Amino acid sequence: MAATASNMLPLGSKAPDFTLIDTRSDQLVSLAQIKSPIATVIMFLCNHCPYVKHIQTKIVELAETYQNKGFQFIAISANDAQKYPADSPEKMRVEAENFHYPFPYLYDESQEVAKAYHAACTPDFYIFDKDLLCVYRGCLDESTPGNNKPVTGSHLQNALDNILAGKPVNPEQKPSLGCNIKWK
Repeated sequence: MAATASNMLPLGSKAPDFTLIDTRSDQLVSLAQIKSPIATVIMFLCNHCPYVKHIQTKIVELAETYQNKGFQFIAISANDAQKYPADSPEKMRVEAENFHYPFPYLYDESQEVAKAYHAACTPDFYIFDKDLLCVYRGCLDESTPGNNKPVTGSHLQNALDNILAGKPVNPEQKPSLGCNIKWK
């Protein structure tokens, strides 16, 4: 498991629009369709990454809490499913059901969306404000597999709380660390 850090999309970048298949509903979903009037969290995840597995329960917990406050969460997997069959759309559906994902789990087969977001690893987190401008990109918290730090979700949660309170998000942000996206 080679650790790869986020590319850290510049703050203020406009979220690239996309239309992708939701592996849970088999429906096409676009960012323009489901974005939140408060803020939208976009997460690049995959099924087999130990870094994602390590924080998966906390991601679901945060999504449930903040979606109830008007935020939208969207997960995208861009891994090459030919070389990594555990990340196929069918397996994504099973993973989303097993972990009760309360958000769409979209498949980026062409990998164009991941490239547009400069995504580098799984997990990779982005928060876009009501105007779809990037206000946060980076890690969930300080915890990674094996570092013995608790999974708290504190970095992402602090950013979401600031948005709710109408305060600016602290621009001092740490990159996420995880498995590299499995490019074709």
